[in-house]
Amino acid sequence: MRTETETETGTGAASVPVRFDTKIAVLLREDLEPWQRLNVTAFVVSGLGTAAPEVIGEPYADADGTAYLPMFRQPVLVFEGTKEMLTTARGRALSRLLPSAVFTSDLFGTGNDRDNRAAVRAVGTDQLDLVGMAFYGPRNAVDKVLKGARMHP
Repeated sequence: MRTETETETGTGAASVPVRFDTKIAVLLREDLEPWQRLNVTAFVVSGLGTAAPEVIGEPYADADGTAYLPMFRQPVLVFEGTKEMLTTARGRALSRLLPSAVFTSDLFGTGNDRDNRAAVRAVGTDQLDLVGMAFYGPRNAVDKVLKGARMHP
């Protein structure tokens, strides 16, 4: 299933920008330190490609033929909000069955994947101290999940 649209104006002509029917978004808690924002963003987006492989584009190569890993095929939009906003967004995402990744405050005290998963598993859904989430899905559904959040400065 193709989830992007692209229009070209003819051979050799400039392409009109691609408009995606889907959205990748990160929602960060507004009280995080700058290093935490970067760390949380990197972690939560890493899960999206495994749940929704169509978000990954083709591998890259430079003019000399050096190969590089593929990345997301579309932009990642980063938002911020209050602790309550993250809780609300999580509920909206769950009700819409959107693929989501979570990062809780407990994960700042762990140092590996096993302990990260154990820290999340130890807390009930409604008690998770969310500091970041990533979402992927139809643009309008992700927009509804993020209603009230602000674009990250």
